[in-house]
Amino acid sequence: MNMDYPSQAKPLADAVLISLVLQGETAYFATLIQRYESKIATTLHAMLGHGAEAEDVGQEVFIRFYQSLGSFRGEASVGTYLTRIAINLALNALKKRKIQQSRFETYDDALPFESKSNISDDVNSLETNEWVEAALGYLDSGIRAVVVMRLIQGYSVKETSEILEIPQGTVLSRLSRGQNQLKTLLTKYR
Repeated sequence: MNMDYPSQAKPLADAVLISLVLQGETAYFATLIQRYESKIATTLHAMLGHGAEAEDVGQEVFIRFYQSLGSFRGEASVGTYLTRIAINLALNALKKRKIQQSRFETYDDALPFESKSNISDDVNSLETNEWVEAALGYLDSGIRAVVVMRLIQGYSVKETSEILEIPQGTVLSRLSRGQNQLKTLLTKYR
């Protein structure tokens, strides 16, 4: 008896999907979004926290990617390319946030993490992932970007260096500073 089982179709490669989108088959872009939305969301939540800002930036990442498909050369993987867009947009959002906060900041709000008396109450109510996310929020944006890329996304030092366009030594020093700051923050209030 000959039993023909339907063969499982192999997922289309990113390059094939991009080629189809560029040929006018724009519905294939949804596959790219589905393939990478989780990775980009993780990156943005680590950089910006959960909320509307991260969602807005996430949408902007895919809009920018769609707009740049014609110039995408494939030198980096789609995931790396999207991460670069996400990190850059997140850093821009953090700069805007810092400017807005500085306009309305009072002296008490400007005190460092260790000096804020209510932070321990806030941190005590958080789950472990939320602890890390909250602590990440206190890191300088350049350090935070390196920590997110290396420790959360798992990029190598070289890949992180290329994506952020900074020397590998800078990646290593920012990672070291970030780990030390996170350790201090998490140990002190956990």
